[in-house]
Amino acid sequence: MKSNRDNAFTLLELVIALAVAAVVAAFALPGWSAQIARGHRIDAVAALYRAAQLVDAQSASMASLPTGFDQAPPTGTPVYRLRLMPASDSNGGYALIADPVETGPMRGDACGAFVLDATGARSNHAGDGGAVAAAIQMCWRDR
Repeated sequence: MKSNRDNAFTLLELVIALAVAAVVAAFALPGWSAQIARGHRIDAVAALYRAAQLVDAQSASMASLPTGFDQAPPTGTPVYRLRLMPASDSNGGYALIADPVETGPMRGDACGAFVLDATGARSNHAGDGGAVAAAIQMCWRDR
């Protein structure tokens, strides 16, 4: 009969395996977090385009967005809230804004709020309404 000692891991082998796992996790987690944030941004932009199609299809002017069009993602816990802004001289008839939810994962995001107007102009604004320092190209990438 064999003893249990022949089939067991040594403490050194276990420590080495845990160290390797920690190094892999240290490199993987920041990239994973960036991908999650990118996914939330894509959801916000898709929701803006979906809401723009709805507003364009309505013959009468809308005062606000209906349920399901007022958040991103459209179901579940909202990460962004969408608002419909009225017509002005510069927005072509309306503007849609996707603001990060204050308690959500994107509240401190460098892209801030996404703005899409009736002319198709895209921009980003900080919480105080000022322009975001991050390049619009980076925030709207792949959209």
